[in-house]
Amino acid sequence: MIDKKIRIDPIKNGTSIDHLNPGTALEVMKVLGLHDTGIVTIGMHLESKKFGYKDIIKIENKELTQDEINKITLISPHASISIIKNFNVEKKFEVMLPKVIEGSVKCKNPKCITNIESVETKFHIITKSPLKIQCHHCERHMKKEDISLL
Repeated sequence: MIDKKIRIDPIKNGTSIDHLNPGTALEVMKVLGLHDTGIVTIGMHLESKKFGYKDIIKIENKELTQDEINKITLISPHASISIIKNFNVEKKFEVMLPKVIEGSVKCKNPKCITNIESVETKFHIITKSPLKIQCHHCERHMKKEDISLL
């Protein structure tokens, strides 16, 4: 019997996003705009000792901004990020929801000033699990399924 394993090659320099919720890799790729950025490797529905199953994304020659990390956190709150330099993990951390998210989420309220004028969105985290956020401007509460990333 042949033991089949999925193998994802290491990257020389860049970022590895591991422990994404299964099925979220393509959403993360879309939100980060990774379709034309060079070499991107995606593994979906891989076995995970920690969570059962996971997705993973490896991005050559790119380090994520804090705004990009915040967006990943909203999609997959258990993800971990590794910064790779010369094939070695230079830095590794788990994503964490900040207390305030600015400029990353669209307010669901059509009458919110952020949807009428050129005002940056700002949301406060009310609860992390289940995720619930509140618009700073109109005070509308939104659940995870209501969140639309900018």
